[in-house]
Amino acid sequence: MTAEGPVRVLLCDDSAAARAVMSRMLASDPDIRVVAKASNGGDALAQLAAMPEAERPQVVLLDLEMPHMDGMTALPLLLKAAPRTAVIVASALSQRGAAATMSALRAGAVDYVPKPSAAAGGMNGGQFQAELVAKVKGWARMRRAPGRALQAATHRILSPRVGAQATRPKVIGIGSSTGGPQALAVLVAKLDRPLGVPLVVVQHMPAGFTTLLADHLNRIGTLPCSEAREAEPLVAGRLYLAPGDRHLMVKEAGSGLVVQLGDGPPENFCRPAVDPMLRSLVATCQGRVLAAILTGMGSDGLAGCRAVVGAGGAVLAQDEATSVVWGMPGAVARAGIASAILNVEDIAGRIMAAGADGKRT
Repeated sequence: MTAEGPVRVLLCDDSAAARAVMSRMLASDPDIRVVAKASNGGDALAQLAAMPEAERPQVVLLDLEMPHMDGMTALPLLLKAAPRTAVIVASALSQRGAAATMSALRAGAVDYVPKPSAAAGGMNGGQFQAELVAKVKGWARMRRAPGRALQAATHRILSPRVGAQATRPKVIGIGSSTGGPQALAVLVAKLDRPLGVPLVVVQHMPAGFTTLLADHLNRIGTLPCSEAREAEPLVAGRLYLAPGDRHLMVKEAGSGLVVQLGDGPPENFCRPAVDPMLRSLVATCQGRVLAAILTGMGSDGLAGCRAVVGAGGAVLAQDEATSVVWGMPGAVARAGIASAILNVEDIAGRIMAAGADGKRT
């Protein structure tokens, strides 16, 4: 139990079965309490209005496809009625669901959970439950401490300098997972000057979603961003996002570097995974690599970051206060291999300094 009491959650889904399953999953964690269930957006708004302020939910899980009032219609009304509430949308694993998810993120939702299909085991899988619980607790914590939000976090360097670089990296590799879309949006918005190196990004995300995430990031920042394509040359000042369900690696081709996509087995239960990307950068860039590990569950990226530092590169990790889940960056920080542990805005500053003029990272 947290000092502030359990996280209060409102479930809004037109499927009674989905509400029951997610309610059981959330109730399995003593730090979460489902305070209301609604079958459509209008029902959710009515229940929210009837609640005393102290009992209102800190997190709303919002289905997007519902009768009477769908999630996209309800979203701005929920945010107006309860501006400090974190809205996490539930999305179908489809191209239409991915498009709706990106629209919801642009409209103010903080994150999403992909609803697994029946063929993938439905909502009974442990991975879905772990992701659901982690996002609910993580975003509630962020809302309880608004002064430590991603956009307003204070600057921190918590670990000794390790693997500092005297020369400009050839490639910058970024890895993220839970909470990553919002963290990447903040980072990309801050990369507002030309860079002399390419950036490759692995975000744990299903196929179909990454195309739209790349488009979303392309609209936010000044750096061109696209989903990576097989054999595509890496160009300085561009950002390449790993496609969903494909590992993103980099290989040498002539005098330059090109994208290599792989269908190898998942690593750390993920495809795309951060470790294969970082291993390929170490193999092709002779240690001239800067890695940044952002918010996410698990420890994907840890082995790759060890290889980066061992080859003479450097690693940045997002700090705990601004991470929705301090799993991936926390693993790197605890291993003592990060040269700095920073909020996302300061990571962007380090990336611009390293990519523009080769200053030490």
